[in-house]
Amino acid sequence: MILFAVVILFATCKNKKEETQINTDAMNIINDTTITGTIEKIVSGVGDINRIRVEKGVNQVARFWKAEDGTDEDFMTFCTENFVSDTSKLKELFEKTSYYFEILFGNFSKMNIELKRVLHLEMGEISQIDLMFGSYNPASHLNDDLFSNKIAHNIILNFPFYTLEEKEELGKDWTREQWAYARMGDAFTSRTPASILLKSSEISTLTDNYIAEYNIVMQNLRDKEGNKLFENDLKLISHWGLRDELKSNYSKGDTGLKRQELIYEVMKNIVTQNIPKDVINNEELIWNPYTNKVFRGDEEITCEREPDTRYEHLLNNFRVLKEIDEFSPYYPTYIKRAFEEDLELRQEFVESLFIELVSSEQAKKTGQFISQRLGRPLQPFDIWYDGFKMRSSINEDDLTRKLQAKYPNVQAYERDISSLLVKLGFTNEKANEIASKIVVEGARGAGHAWGAEMKSEKAHLRTRMAAAGMDYKGYNIAMHELGHNVEQTITLHDVDYYMLKGVPNTAYTEAMAFMFQTRDLELMGIRNTNPDEKYYQNLDIFWGLYEIMGVSLVDMSVWKWLYENPEATPEQLKNQVVIISKEIWNKYYAPVFGVSDSPILGIYSHMIAYPLYLSAYPLGHLIQFQIEEYIKNNNANFATEMQRMLVTGSIVPQAWMLEAVHAELSNQPMLKAVDEALNNLNNR
Repeated sequence: MILFAVVILFATCKNKKEETQINTDAMNIINDTTITGTIEKIVSGVGDINRIRVEKGVNQVARFWKAEDGTDEDFMTFCTENFVSDTSKLKELFEKTSYYFEILFGNFSKMNIELKRVLHLEMGEISQIDLMFGSYNPASHLNDDLFSNKIAHNIILNFPFYTLEEKEELGKDWTREQWAYARMGDAFTSRTPASILLKSSEISTLTDNYIAEYNIVMQNLRDKEGNKLFENDLKLISHWGLRDELKSNYSKGDTGLKRQELIYEVMKNIVTQNIPKDVINNEELIWNPYTNKVFRGDEEITCEREPDTRYEHLLNNFRVLKEIDEFSPYYPTYIKRAFEEDLELRQEFVESLFIELVSSEQAKKTGQFISQRLGRPLQPFDIWYDGFKMRSSINEDDLTRKLQAKYPNVQAYERDISSLLVKLGFTNEKANEIASKIVVEGARGAGHAWGAEMKSEKAHLRTRMAAAGMDYKGYNIAMHELGHNVEQTITLHDVDYYMLKGVPNTAYTEAMAFMFQTRDLELMGIRNTNPDEKYYQNLDIFWGLYEIMGVSLVDMSVWKWLYENPEATPEQLKNQVVIISKEIWNKYYAPVFGVSDSPILGIYSHMIAYPLYLSAYPLGHLIQFQIEEYIKNNNANFATEMQRMLVTGSIVPQAWMLEAVHAELSNQPMLKAVDEALNNLNNR
């Protein structure tokens, strides 16, 4: 008890100290006279030809300078002594810094992977110490340290930051080296105190664990009549597992429809937080989502609803991310950081792109086409209609039996990666090289890919692995994550500059993952000989876009509301998410479905655990479609084209698209393809 009191006292003192530091941690304290004098002093020594770079660098260093960094005189001395004008010395500085960054980022990433291993993999029960270590971010003080020892100031001075507008305009004429220099200028766009970064990591990990452990025991669900519809040993994570199970039931007639309706009721209860808290991840209790009654055996028991925990996690993420705003002069809101910094696309552009598609006539026509195929009016859960895919006519149980025989464990899948890549068109040499840099592991949650940050490390592919072996859902996830890992590996090892590794944003790596995922059956030796395959495939992509764009619009609207209502309670946030979900549904989906006030667009777990990540998925599908069309129209090899595009690296998105497919990102190719598909299929 004494030890506990000491810990509390220490934590209280520490928090007060940090709070004081943050409140007095003012940046941008250098006066204009000193800035101007510093610029002129440097230019007088290095020549007017360097003026633009000097002005940028000095002004940007001043933006992040704090009292602890020194006086105005110290500022001037630092800038004049550290500005590098000689091009060969500047290149040497760049190359050395790139090497040091790879060492730092690579090793911190490796530590993160190991500290979160128990949280991410199927390794038994998670203890409190696992959560404590898993939520610790070993890199949380890195930014602080690099500013304290003035490494950050040196980089800002010599490799200044360029805005998105500047990159889009000036980048048209940049060399690869200039692009790499500009990316180094993106390294320090905020000076967020370590205490906030550590808090953000802790909150993110706790939220991620909440989602990873949010499972519904399907055999314990009951329908309106009290019937059991699902077999034993089926536990599904929300939302991914529930959604995928719903999709898999389109080929199962009336039984499948009843299961889909039951899953939809579960989802509505999760969004509105009417779900009884004790049925979550609980194999003992029976639950009827229609009546919301809970039973232990035959006896009805009283259960409280989940106390808005879902929205408390979202609110916690919002509050800690909002704390970063004042330390990010170029991106002063998380919305701007998520779009203009991370995606490098303006939020307004993304929103208008999504609205254009979800309000299109093509959406209404495709909805009518699906209704005809189903032989019934659409229901809200048909946003996940899966009947365009070849696998919708194949019994998933048969697929699972084949896969479990082939992949009884994760090691079997890992050994087969090279063979899978060869089937996709990679040379034996390249396939072996890529496969040797990927390790496969059984995921606790839905699955994910974690790429390496330095060349000496491997990428990690995590997918769900059932006790009997890899089922079809796990295989489908694995193919998606393999696409991520292949992108991560190629762009780390084959791109010419470390600072250009990767792709422009997460949407592009999602596009690569989608391209692998759509070839899952082909890699099992199952081919579609239907001459209309391309039409159905394009409708499938479009309907997926229609669904996820609506979810993304909800996500964006929720974050705008949070910034307008930063003091909201979890209950108020919950109510607003339901309101926004229904508003978006009524505006863009009710005219197609004929059903109003569905909250289903609020179900995605990403909105809770991965703030404003959802937009990457529809953008990724649009990118995927344009790349697939380019490959098909040019009769090109998939693997060859993928490698060509990926070595472009992380230049800005629209410039990358012009390099890859000679066209900017747009809805128009997709909408045109939908018209073509419907015209052909309706005339059969």
